[in-house]
Amino acid sequence: MTNLVLESEVLNNVLENKSISRQEIIDIYQNSIKNSNELFLTAQKLRITNKNYSVTFSKKAFFNIVNLCKDTCSYCTYKAEPGENKISLMSKQQIKELLHLAKKYKCVEALFVTGEQPEQKYSEARNWLKENGFKSTAEYLMHSSEIALELGLFPHTNAGNLNFEEMKELKKTNVSMGIMLENVSERLTKKGMPHYLAASKKPQTRLKVLENSGKLKIPMTTGILIGIGETIEEIIDSILAIKKIHKKYGNIQEIILQNFQPKPDTIMKDSPSANEEYFKKIVALSRIIMPEMNIQIPPNLSPRSYQSFLQVGINDWGGISPLTPDFVNPEFSWPEINKIEDDSKKQVLILNVDFQYTQNFFLL
Repeated sequence: MTNLVLESEVLNNVLENKSISRQEIIDIYQNSIKNSNELFLTAQKLRITNKNYSVTFSKKAFFNIVNLCKDTCSYCTYKAEPGENKISLMSKQQIKELLHLAKKYKCVEALFVTGEQPEQKYSEARNWLKENGFKSTAEYLMHSSEIALELGLFPHTNAGNLNFEEMKELKKTNVSMGIMLENVSERLTKKGMPHYLAASKKPQTRLKVLENSGKLKIPMTTGILIGIGETIEEIIDSILAIKKIHKKYGNIQEIILQNFQPKPDTIMKDSPSANEEYFKKIVALSRIIMPEMNIQIPPNLSPRSYQSFLQVGINDWGGISPLTPDFVNPEFSWPEINKIEDDSKKQVLILNVDFQYTQNFFLL
């Protein structure tokens, strides 16, 4: 048999809900280098089978609580240093004011984001916490989540490697939480690689957080970063690692596939952005590996072509804010919600698309 015949056989097995091996996934990718049509078509069929014609999103407000961070990633501009103009240390009053404004804009999600355990490195963070009456960033997040719930918004916390007890407490108020796995490759943590100066990005550390979220039955958002020098095997292993945790606990609510975009004033400023064709193949492979999963890409990071990803397997745009910027990627503005709806419906291969204003949170 030729490789293409074997690929067709494997993809048919996927459509029939049969399992496929890691090597078969790698082979599918290798075959797609010459022709990706069958891979993309299979991913689209799986999306329709499992998600119908719905495309979901969450109307959110992004709370940049504290952007001091003990780690340094080669591609990150979210992190601020003391004295920089972009530093964010939100007071309780500022959080409350933004929550009220989010209600006026009819947001449903309060996304609380912080740097990685900033109080461990910076006296500025410790003093800020003390001034607001808290001992830790996690404790401050618990307070902020309580206020959000009181005002009728759903808190969703993304604060890096929280420990088991912190997550247990945050579960009381957070409808879901998030942490990006990014990649399970130890190679990417070595000297000269993107995660070398970011201890919190060690794969086993991130996997432990996801494991704890499963034990605590916390609905969890996670994902991978594409285009930072990884191999296809490392990408596939990362998706399979997420699948393994979800199979055990059933608590992964969605997978974000985020395409790397170079940023000024970073170590990787001259690295090219993720190739779009490569990115689409990763999206399609993710749908094939996890057919029933909610799979999203950030529309602001593919501003000229995001709608075309509906044809290769995604079913969700994630959080979109009518009020606040994407503080992690401030150079990429959110598209207007009405424009995303129009663009979604214009996809010629996605007939009668149902653009749903919804919150993709579920409770276990």
